[in-house]
Amino acid sequence: MFPTKKSLLAAACASACFAASISAAHADSIIKIDGSSTVYPITEAVAEDFQKSVKGATKVTVGISGTGGGFKKFCRGETDISNASRPILKKEMDECGKLGIKYYELPVAFDALTVVVHPKSKITQLTVEQLRKMWEPAAQGKVSTWKQVDPAFADAPLKLFGAGSDSGTFDYFTEAVNGKAKASRGDYTASEDDNVLVQGVSRDVNALGYFGYAYYYENKSKLKAVAIVNAKGKPVLPSEQTVIDGSYNPLARPIFIYVNEKSLERPEVRQFVEFYMKNGAALTSEVKYVPLPAKAYQTNMTHLAKKKLGTVFGGEAEVGVTIDELLAREAKM
Repeated sequence: MFPTKKSLLAAACASACFAASISAAHADSIIKIDGSSTVYPITEAVAEDFQKSVKGATKVTVGISGTGGGFKKFCRGETDISNASRPILKKEMDECGKLGIKYYELPVAFDALTVVVHPKSKITQLTVEQLRKMWEPAAQGKVSTWKQVDPAFADAPLKLFGAGSDSGTFDYFTEAVNGKAKASRGDYTASEDDNVLVQGVSRDVNALGYFGYAYYYENKSKLKAVAIVNAKGKPVLPSEQTVIDGSYNPLARPIFIYVNEKSLERPEVRQFVEFYMKNGAALTSEVKYVPLPAKAYQTNMTHLAKKKLGTVFGGEAEVGVTIDELLAREAKM
């Protein structure tokens, strides 16, 4: 007996519906991450190891659009996780709130925000005041030589390379150095991609730039880190030890991932985040950032289990907060 046209149509529909369901399931297996270039090396390392562990069943994409750019996508519901080198700000909290995007704030590491110069530069240390003379808004169009920063420095052009305005590194650096987030001169070479800044400084003996420690370490053969004079008057180079003992200040900072609450309900996203918390410390060390104490990752897992949503910062940038202080705070949406 031959099949009828009706039965053929029904079979075709069933086949199409099955294919659609397979396609949808495949789409759900993509975890989308974007944001900070500082946090990128850690999250990318976690993503690579995670994908190996699940044998390709889940695809993880990690973009670099800067902390601010990442939060724009995150608060539009376009990504599952946002890498951030500073806490979420009030305006970003409001944007997330408009679309009902709720989130978990998970600190994942410490970074030593690193000031770098060309290897042949004679600069070995700088005070925060000297950095302010270079970078404050009032310096724009006026401070154009090293000698203007300090009479002891050479009468040579001052070429500056720094984070773009969508970068959390820009927010933190300007807060720590100039006393107000986003307060900076604008006449410098800016980029949210730290590799662009690495190349700029490495090619100009009169250049100075700043970015996350991992990018310095990866390129230390063509860059020189500058010691920063801390609050006790001691010049200190960035390192894991000086971040842990608190002597590298005020440029040591916690860095984060933010996880969409609804995304976490998907098994593959929860599996990825749990994998991050279990393996993040080792991979953080591997890419040359400073891992948190083991109890911090355990606290993150507890916050996920208890659904402690929101941020512990209240939408304000802060400099010098320790991870223990962060984890003891109550999160707010």
